[in-house]
Amino acid sequence: MALIVYQYPKCGTCRKALKYLQEKGIDYEAKQIVDEPPSKEELAQLIKKSGLPIQKFFNTSGQKYRQLGLSKKLKEMTDEEKLNVLSSDGMLIKRPIVTDGEKVTVGFKEEMFADTWVK
Repeated sequence: MALIVYQYPKCGTCRKALKYLQEKGIDYEAKQIVDEPPSKEELAQLIKKSGLPIQKFFNTSGQKYRQLGLSKKLKEMTDEEKLNVLSSDGMLIKRPIVTDGEKVTVGFKEEMFADTWVK
């Protein structure tokens, strides 16, 4: 299965990740995280498969995150409430999210991509 990459074209980190995958000859399907964000159910599956806490899926450096004051609010929110917030706006989701249906990575670090996606 080709990788699915949830990304945002204006995001420099996403562009680096896509360039890396292209250079390694790895097939992927790019999905625009703002135009077609993962559903609440998809996010729940991605979070579960990643093994990461749900907080790692928030784009903490984003304007929307700061506008909503989420750095203070997340501490009191349940995971269900966090999922509702995440699924409400693709700009709140850290990117890129890459998955092959089994493994999931969030963000881009060359070493992490090499360990996870380069066969």
